[in-house]
Amino acid sequence: MRVRVLIVTKLFPNPLDPEIIPYNRQQFSALGRIADVKVLATIPWFPGAHAFGRWSMAGRLADVPPASVVDGLAVDHPRYLFVPKVGHGAAAVLYAASLLPVVAPYRGKVDVVLGAWAYPDGVAAVILAKRLGVPAVVKVHGSDINVLPKSAGPRWNMRRGLPRASRIVAVSRALGDAVAALGVPKDRIVVVPNGLDRALFRPRDRAEARAELGYPPDGRWIVFVGRVEAAKGVLDLLEAFARVAAERRDVTLAIVGEGVDLPACRAAAARWPGRIVVAGARPLAEVPRWMAACDVLTLPSWNEGTPNVLVEALACGRRVVASDVGGIPDVVTAPALGEMVPARDPPALAAALERAVYADYDPEDVAARNPRGDWSESAARLHDVLAAAIASPRRGAA
Repeated sequence: MRVRVLIVTKLFPNPLDPEIIPYNRQQFSALGRIADVKVLATIPWFPGAHAFGRWSMAGRLADVPPASVVDGLAVDHPRYLFVPKVGHGAAAVLYAASLLPVVAPYRGKVDVVLGAWAYPDGVAAVILAKRLGVPAVVKVHGSDINVLPKSAGPRWNMRRGLPRASRIVAVSRALGDAVAALGVPKDRIVVVPNGLDRALFRPRDRAEARAELGYPPDGRWIVFVGRVEAAKGVLDLLEAFARVAAERRDVTLAIVGEGVDLPACRAAAARWPGRIVVAGARPLAEVPRWMAACDVLTLPSWNEGTPNVLVEALACGRRVVASDVGGIPDVVTAPALGEMVPARDPPALAAALERAVYADYDPEDVAARNPRGDWSESAARLHDVLAAAIASPRRGAA
């Protein structure tokens, strides 16, 4: 009999933001091939949210339809009450209360609730699973564990809620250790790495990739792919690049992604005309071209789980320069794959980028050193965790 899974998360694509969080889409789609999966991809809401589209995610997503189909998965988009600026400590209770009428009809129709993102989604999933009489599994990603617990309200809720889950799925060993520090017994923490689309992310000719993007083949490229915000190290990267660019006239920085610090990137591009490319958000299918076009990919984040962007760059045969945080040491395991630097250290980042962007290396060798399995393998491991939670739920978790 197939496992029946109800997934609750705000980290999932929707018709207005179809490229967001591709790793959850890929993993849950693969899970849907071996289990019966229903996704509640939640949308934040508050009264009058529609009028605040310029400033609030709730406003920008106000027109998301009630339901959609994503990679063959049936997806509902229920709204949950979100109080901007305040009420963070009550977020999980508001989230669960908002979803209770939506979830109630699933009693007897699902075997397990999977919450993806620790807070409020994961803690709310524990509450909802108890109402349905089934175990809860919570998947944690990175800053939900590394950053959110620094605030008193979320920390109190996570320390109270996460130990009541039957299992916690972490994407890296370091993240699993951080979950344990919140009071979850280690025997209920399972590391399940994300997968990799090897048909999409593979070595390609650098000059050909640049031509496809409309750029000449000469010069050296540094590429950043991710959320364009300070916590991802983007502002540190701009400072580091200014140091490199002042000495090296043939180096270009390309920034791929969107976020609140795009204006700072565009201002830097104006100061360095032709030297900084601000590409904005790009479809997932185009991202491998940017990776193939580079000499080095960088991710100078302040905190991370196990960032897929590094795994994907290595699969494309490109070395990386990244911060020595979270699960990144589990990815950059040898000098042949790149360098790690301290977070929030632009001078160290600049020195590493200057070394890396001029390094000669064999892309095929880099790609061959990447042992990451595909999304089917990742989904199978997640399925095993869900099945174990159903077979032997923690007493009192449901």
